[in-house]
Amino acid sequence: LVLGKDDDGKTVADDKKSASPSAKPSATDTGSAPPVENPRGSDSDPKPVVPGWKVVTNPKWGTQFDVPGDWEVASSGMFSGFEDAKKPDGPPVAGFSAPAYYKSKWCVDDSDGDGSEEDTGLAGVGTKGAQGAKNTDEAATNEAANWVWAAYAQLDPKSKVKIGKPKPFTTESGLSGSVVQATALELANKEKCDSDGKSIAFSFKNSKGDFSTWVLYAAAGVKDELPDTTIQKILSTVRLSGQPTG
Repeated sequence: LVLGKDDDGKTVADDKKSASPSAKPSATDTGSAPPVENPRGSDSDPKPVVPGWKVVTNPKWGTQFDVPGDWEVASSGMFSGFEDAKKPDGPPVAGFSAPAYYKSKWCVDDSDGDGSEEDTGLAGVGTKGAQGAKNTDEAATNEAANWVWAAYAQLDPKSKVKIGKPKPFTTESGLSGSVVQATALELANKEKCDSDGKSIAFSFKNSKGDFSTWVLYAAAGVKDELPDTTIQKILSTVRLSGQPTG
C-alpha cells in the first residue's frame, strides 16, 4: 500500500496490495540521512519547539514541524503514498514527502496472501504541494478528504468520508492558513489491520508563495488511537524553514 520513492524517483519500497495503511516504507533513499539521536545535540541541529520532541524538516517545501519523541522520522528525501487499491500498478492516489510515523508496526498481516507481511501503523504525517488549488480553504479540503479516503476507505462507499468545513488557523510561529478535518467511520474493515480513520490538513503559502499542505492521517476507534490533543499540538508546531527547493 505505501510506496516510497527517493529523490531520483525510484521506487524504494514494496508495493502493497492491502487497502489498510502500511507504515514506514521498507527502504529509504540515500539522498539525505534520517535524523540521528544526539544526546548533546549540536548548534546546527534544528531545535524542536516542544522540548523532547523530534524535528521533521521538508527542504522541498521549506517547512518544519515537531513530532513526539517516540515517532519515527524518515529521511527528508522520502516520498510516501498510498497506492490505488483497485489499480495497484497505477500512480499513488495520495502522497507526501519527508514523512514521520507513529507505531509503524502497530498491526502486521499478510492480507493478500502473497507471503509478504505488511506493517500497518497508527498514524503518518508529511507535507506536500497543492498545485492547482485556488486558495488554502480548497487545498485543505481536498487533501483532508483524499487522505482519509486513500488510507482507510478506498473499498468503502464514498459517502463514508465526512469532511468538515475549512477554518482559519495560525500556528505558534505565526504561519496562517486553513485547516480541515475529515473522518471515515463505520467502515467494513474486513481485514485484520483495517480500521476507521481520521485526517487533518493544514494548507498555507510557503516562503516562495506556493501553496503547501501539511497532512496527518490516523486510525480511529482503536486502542492506542492518537489523541486529537496530540494532533493539535503537532499541528501547532508547523513553521517555515529556509528557501524551498521544490
